[in-house]
Amino acid sequence: MCPKRIRIIVVDDHQLIIDGLKSLIQDEPDILFIGGANDMDEAMDLLSKNPVDVVLADVSFPGISGIEITKKIKERFPMVKVIALTMYEDYQTVTKMIEAGASGYILKRTNMSEVIEAIHVVCSNGQYLGRDVQAIMMNNIRVKERKEVENQDVPAVLTIREKEILNLIAKELTNEEIAKRLFISERTVETHRRNIFTKTKAKSIIGLIKYAISKELISPDGKENGS
Repeated sequence: MCPKRIRIIVVDDHQLIIDGLKSLIQDEPDILFIGGANDMDEAMDLLSKNPVDVVLADVSFPGISGIEITKKIKERFPMVKVIALTMYEDYQTVTKMIEAGASGYILKRTNMSEVIEAIHVVCSNGQYLGRDVQAIMMNNIRVKERKEVENQDVPAVLTIREKEILNLIAKELTNEEIAKRLFISERTVETHRRNIFTKTKAKSIIGLIKYAISKELISPDGKENGS
C-alpha cells in the first residue's frame, strides 16, 4: 500500500537529470522528492536518514554500475523499490537490473507520464517495464525462438566414426560388441557415444534413433545414410 505521498530519491551522476526530475516531480501532489545522489555513498546516506519508498537510479556510474547500487540498496533497504531510469536499452542490462532487484525499468527518453506511472506501479508492489523496454524484451524472445527453430532444423554434424557407431547403436549392439566390431576400446566407444548424445541433444536411445531417422542420419531399417 502506497503512502499518501510517495517518497522518492533520484540517483544519477548527472546533476542536470536530478534537477530536471525534481522540477517535474514537484508538480505531482502525491509524490514527494526527498533528494538526489550522484553516487552510491550519497544514495546510502539519503536512505539511512530519510524514509524512502522508491529510488530512481541510472545504470551507469563511474567506478560502479547501477546494477551493484541496486543490489546494495536491496540488501540494506529491502522494502525500497528501485526503478532503473537509463539510456541503456539492451536485453542483458535489463535482465541484470531485474535480477539485482529492480522493480521497474524505463528509458530516459520516455515521457514524464510513464515515469509517474512506473512510480505508482512499483510502489504498489508491482513490476513495471517501459513500453520501449517491453518491445526490447519481446524482440529478444522472438530472436531466441527463431534461433531455436533454426537449430532444430539443422541436423547434428557427426564424424564418420560417430555415424558408424550410431548405426550400430540402432542395431542394438552393446558398447562391448561395437568395440569388437570396430576394433577399438570400449572406452573409446563410450566417448563417441557420449559425443553423439551431446550433439543430437537426445535423452534416450529411443530419442536418439527417432532423431537419427528424422534427420536421415540412418534409414528406418537401421542402415546408415551416407558416410
